[in-house]
Amino acid sequence: MTDFRFLHAADIHLDSPLHGLSRYEGLPEAEIRGATRAAFDALVRRAIEEAVDFVVLAGDLFDGDWKDMGTGLYFARAMGELHLAGIPVFLIAGNHDAASVISRSIPWPPNVRVFDARKPQTYRLDDLKVAVHGQSFSTPAVTDTRECLARRSSGRHRPG
Repeated sequence: MTDFRFLHAADIHLDSPLHGLSRYEGLPEAEIRGATRAAFDALVRRAIEEAVDFVVLAGDLFDGDWKDMGTGLYFARAMGELHLAGIPVFLIAGNHDAASVISRSIPWPPNVRVFDARKPQTYRLDDLKVAVHGQSFSTPAVTDTRECLARRSSGRHRPG
């Protein structure tokens, strides 16, 4: 058996607009809005410091469509840091990611592998004797009962 180490994260909702913060007086809105990037920066640093063998980002990395390309450029830069460290990234698009039209047009660095939404897919890391399985969401809502049941039984169901 081969030893390996990986980092897993889900429901990051990078650059989420966090609607409704302004109704709470005295909140440090700028710091709260920047928290997802700060946390993601820490995740990337930790992956590099710990020299993990791969990273899995399992659903809802984003929070729907971006207001501008800044979110995509930020994410591509972070993935580039992992690429330079030789760390592959497996990205499973969640239901919130499926809503993003812009994210589909960004060319990710070569270390990023995005799971297909049409059918389950497997990526192998033969040197580690590891297979990573997944399936992305193609739409924000799953309406096909069979698909919903398959996602629930495999642990890939994430309510909106």
